[in-house]
Amino acid sequence: MIHSYKLNGYNIVLDVGSGAVHAVDDLAYDIINLYETKSADEIVSICLEKFASEGITEGDIRDTISDVEELKESGKLYAEDIYAPLVGKLKNNSNTVKALCLHVAHTCNLNCEYCFAAQGRFHGERALMSFEVGKRALDFLVENSGTRHNLEVDFFGGEPLMNWQVVKDLVAYARSIEEAAGKHFRFTLTTNGVLVDDDVIEFANREMDNVVLSLDGRRHVHDNLRKTVNGQGSYDLILPKFKEFVNRRGDKGYYMRGTFTKFNTDFCTDIIHMADEGFTELSMEPVVCPPGDPYALGEEDLPVLYEQYEKLALEMIDRKKRGKPITFYHYMLDLEGGPCIYKRISGCGSGTEYMAVTPWGDLYPCHQFVGDEKYLLGNIFDGVKNEAIRDEFRSCSAYSREECRDCWARLYCSGGCAANSYHATGSVNGVYEYGCKLFKKRIECAIMLKVAESLESEEE
Repeated sequence: MIHSYKLNGYNIVLDVGSGAVHAVDDLAYDIINLYETKSADEIVSICLEKFASEGITEGDIRDTISDVEELKESGKLYAEDIYAPLVGKLKNNSNTVKALCLHVAHTCNLNCEYCFAAQGRFHGERALMSFEVGKRALDFLVENSGTRHNLEVDFFGGEPLMNWQVVKDLVAYARSIEEAAGKHFRFTLTTNGVLVDDDVIEFANREMDNVVLSLDGRRHVHDNLRKTVNGQGSYDLILPKFKEFVNRRGDKGYYMRGTFTKFNTDFCTDIIHMADEGFTELSMEPVVCPPGDPYALGEEDLPVLYEQYEKLALEMIDRKKRGKPITFYHYMLDLEGGPCIYKRISGCGSGTEYMAVTPWGDLYPCHQFVGDEKYLLGNIFDGVKNEAIRDEFRSCSAYSREECRDCWARLYCSGGCAANSYHATGSVNGVYEYGCKLFKKRIECAIMLKVAESLESEEE
């Protein structure tokens, strides 16, 4: 299978089976798209008529057909999908857990209208995780991590800084058991920034491998939906804190993480705004909510959203040329080294390798399932008891959905987010079609960026 498209003046052909990406001229582009359905003589006839004014000869066309045949023989065009038969073997069948999302605070000091967690309560009571529960969660992770050395722990909420001392105490405990357990903990903190102070900055920049800072972009966009409990916008409160946080972070990882909605379909402007404020590591996610919500995205928004993704890609090319590069999370793509085929088939590992822990120790497949009792896996004291749910998540893959099997993007999205599928269709093995459309556009832009980067390097 191939996927071909034109973007930013490039003719791009992706060979799905091999992962090879080709940037070709107009003649080769047309021949590649005709090759599987037309004979060589038919291709010559079609191309002679189309390219007659450009001086292209029959010899040129047949030479290009030969080039296409060589690429096919070398496995770089029309390559067979060798992974579909291996899904059962490659998909993780163990009970190894490598990451936990610790919900240290089911409460929040903001009242964001689009919050999937119902302002941090996850449709339940407000609660803070005790040190004892968090300690047991870390022990559970070590006990169930098998031979894995690196373990991931996300401090999440609600707003985790509302339980900051427990976060610090849990990091200290984890560090105290690393050597004896033969493990290394990597920590991530996600925060809305309201309670960021010198202590948070100093500790997080020392101990957190990554921090995720929530900012939706321009002041009026951010303040429209991300308000304090008193109904005031939070932009002016958090922006100076985030700037100080990042300025003092050095070369450690961080992301500005925004959400775009019906109210800012021109989201590229928000990303550029954050870049102009000095932030270089950026992410902007489409809101996922019931279609009746006033800020919900619809089919009518897709053309402008596609345009925005393309605009962002061009902006990134321009900024790199000017020596002011930015990173956009969804455009991070390694066309040579990874991820491994297991990850490209199986995805994030929710419900199997990755789980969320509530303040009282219940286990759910991920943070987006917390509070839905149908997806309660067990708890950190007794372990996973609902093996049927775990098996349901284990079955999720790039090939588990009929619609995905013939999709060119399947080995980039791994079948998509199980939570988004569930909320859109009622099944973790359903297809969130709207999200698929946006994802495909992002991958096209990401591949184009790699093509532009490669061709620019060749010219230097």
